[in-house]
Formats: sequence, structure tokens, C-alpha cells
Amino acid sequence: MNQRSNFTSKLGFVLAAAGSAVGLGNIWRFPYLAAKYGGGTFLLVYLILAVTFGFALMTAEIAIGRKTGLSAIEAFKKLDKRFGFLGILASAVPIIIFPYYSVIGGWVIKYFVTFATGNVAASAGDTYFNDFISSPVEPLGWFALFIAFTAIIVLFGVQKGIENVSKFMMPVLVLLTIVIAAYGLTVDGAMEGVVYYLKPNMEDFSAKTILAAMGQLFYSMSLAMGIMVTYGSYMKKDNNLESSVRQIEIFDTAVAFLAGLMVIPAVFAFSGGTAENLNAGPGLMFMTLPKVFNSMPMGGAIGTLFFVMVFFAALTSSISLMETIVSIIRDKTGWGRRFTCIIVTVIALIMGTPSSLGFGIWSHIAPLGMSILDAFDFISNSVLMPVVAFFTCVLVGFILGPKVVADEVKVTDGKFKSEKIFTVMIKWIAPIFLILILASSIATAMGVFSL
Repeated sequence: MNQRSNFTSKLGFVLAAAGSAVGLGNIWRFPYLAAKYGGGTFLLVYLILAVTFGFALMTAEIAIGRKTGLSAIEAFKKLDKRFGFLGILASAVPIIIFPYYSVIGGWVIKYFVTFATGNVAASAGDTYFNDFISSPVEPLGWFALFIAFTAIIVLFGVQKGIENVSKFMMPVLVLLTIVIAAYGLTVDGAMEGVVYYLKPNMEDFSAKTILAAMGQLFYSMSLAMGIMVTYGSYMKKDNNLESSVRQIEIFDTAVAFLAGLMVIPAVFAFSGGTAENLNAGPGLMFMTLPKVFNSMPMGGAIGTLFFVMVFFAALTSSISLMETIVSIIRDKTGWGRRFTCIIVTVIALIMGTPSSLGFGIWSHIAPLGMSILDAFDFISNSVLMPVVAFFTCVLVGFILGPKVVADEVKVTDGKFKSEKIFTVMIKWIAPIFLILILASSIATAMGVFSL
């Protein structure tokens, strides 16, 4: 058995875990959902859910990891052999996500290079993005480069690789987000977008608003992917678990909020006072925003900084995905980190290739009626993750009992200030939410229900 690595400090753990949580979903999905569901109303609902629903699930996962000192595939089995299947399901999530996520990471590098070399006008062309992703060769090259960046950092290990990189990239990411948002607010018409983003519109409040906020929170905080279990296994006993979770939540929510402040007013001004261009998915980042930057004074420089920021967000998340896979394999096989990283890199390159080619020469292949990348995304995010989180709640809430997690939280100083909220959420509220998320996701995919 390999000796377990540790983060050297609480700050290192918080920044690494926050880096995992802060990803591409914060940049394009959060602004879109906030704009669609009443601006300030969505923000308020999201914040309430973050300190209750999100707090309970993240606390449970980190506590499980620290208590067992194992990655997801072995941690659940150690707690209760009957829940060994849960470790397998949780481990499948990052294995599915990492390859296709890295394909999108490659697109980010491509756009950074495009902006950095002064080809802003070209990137704003109506067919630029589709022409790029439909090419059979070029996207694969950028995809491989993104995988290489991720693998090199993971190869250096928890302290020298993940922790050191997170301590550098996360503060820079926040600073860049603030700078870009501040500059965007100086554009004519942007303040109308700020009002649109921040002013609650209770007419838009509905069950769909709550479901959308729950879904975004669920994906944004890296829950049910085995990531927080793995990072928890690297957490020292003298680090306060409860306050660490709160700090991760604050970091993640702040970046999501700033992303909305960065994107919505700028797109709003570009659209002449409407939100018609705030579409979800890659279209917002790779089609709409290049047009916005091309129309702005100093748009080339701002766009370059934007894609540096997005690259950091994508990379910190991909690092956590790959580290989780590496940890799972090492726990099962006892292999060394270097050999395991090579194996995972090769497998990711093979698995990610169909997602890249699915927009080009393999576009005729449409599993579940979707592109290959979207199908992987649906299976992992909309099906497996709610299922994993639901059974985690069952395990902690009813099989082991919430006290098992509470005792782990209290190891540091004997306190768990939010124990009552945690118990109610993990036993009763979170499971109901998760069933609703799963049902709505499947219904949406089938065209029965639309978020």
C-alpha cells in the first residue's frame, strides 16, 4: 500500500478543493442560469442551497475521505461492504468526465492562442468555432496539450504539484475575474445588465428556479465525483473540516457570482439591452463572447486575460479529476504515481478522442440523440452524480448514522456548529432534492420537461 500524501496546510487544501469546484460550469453555466431565472432571485436561492444542501453533501464526502484515508472506490466499502457498489459508481464519474472535459480544455487553449496572437476578429466570425471543432486533427492536438498540462502537475504529487499550483492559480484566477468584470462594467449599456443580473424578479420564481439552482450547485461544487472524498483523504486531522467546507463554498460562490458580473453585463450591452445571446453551453464562451470582445475597446487584451482565467479554471478542475482517478487506481493496485499517471493519460487520450471527433467526422454517431460529448456529459452529470449523492445520503443518514460524520468533523476541536442542519439535510432534505434533480434531468433529456 502506498503511503498517503497530505496537503501541507489548511490553505492548501481549501485552495485545491476550491480549484476543483471552480470550473468551466462557473464561467458559462452560472451566468446563463442566473439570467434565465430572475437574476437576484436565482442568486438568493443558490446561496441558501449552498449553505444547506451543498454544505451537507460536501461535509459528508470530505469526512468520509479523511476518516477512511482512502479514495472513493475503497472508502465506501470500508465503511460498509454493502455499499462497495457506491465506490464503483463514484469512481466511474471522473473516469467519464475527465476525457471529454479535457477536450473542452483544449478548445480554451486554442482560443487563448487565437486572442494572444491578435486574431480577435477571426474568432468572432460566425463559422469560426464550428469550423474549428469539426476539423479532424487540430482539436485533437489542443486536447492532447491540455491533457499534458494536467498530467505533469498531477505527476508531481499532492504537495509539489496540486497544492503549489492551486496556491498560485486560484488567487490569480480571482484577480483576473475581478479585473475583467470591472472593465466590462465600463462599457456603454453594461449597467443595465448589472440591474438585470442583480435585481430579483419574483415573477420568475418557480420550482424550475429551485431545480436549476440545485443542479448548478451540485455540479459546481464537485460533489458525487469522488473528488472531495479523495481530497478529504489527503486532509490532516488538525485542519478544521467544518470551516474548510465553508471557505470552499465562499470561494466557489464568489467566483460564480463574479463570472455572472463579468459575462452578463458585457453580453447585455453587446445585445443592445436584451439577454438573447446568453445561451447555455460552449456557444456562450466560444461564439458569443469573442463577438463581445471584438466589439469592445481593448477587447483583444481583455479577451486574452479572459481565456487565461478560463484556462486556470479548467485546469484546476481537470487536475482534481485526474488526481481522483490516479488515487483510485493506486489504492486498488499499489502502483507508483508515475506509472499510474502514464496509464491514466493514455486512457484519457483514447476515451476523449470520440468526444472530439463527434463534432466532425463522427458527427453522424448520436448516442441518446446527442453528440458523443453531450452523451458522456448527460450520463455522468445528470444520471450517475445524483444517484451517487443519493446513496451517499442513505449511507450516512440511515446506515452509519450522521454521528459518524459529526465525530470526524469534531476531531479537531470537538465542535460541529452546524450539526443539526447537517443531520436534517443529509437524512431528509438532500435525498428529496436529489431525486427531483435526477427526475428532472431525465425528463428534460426526453423532452418531457424543460429547464
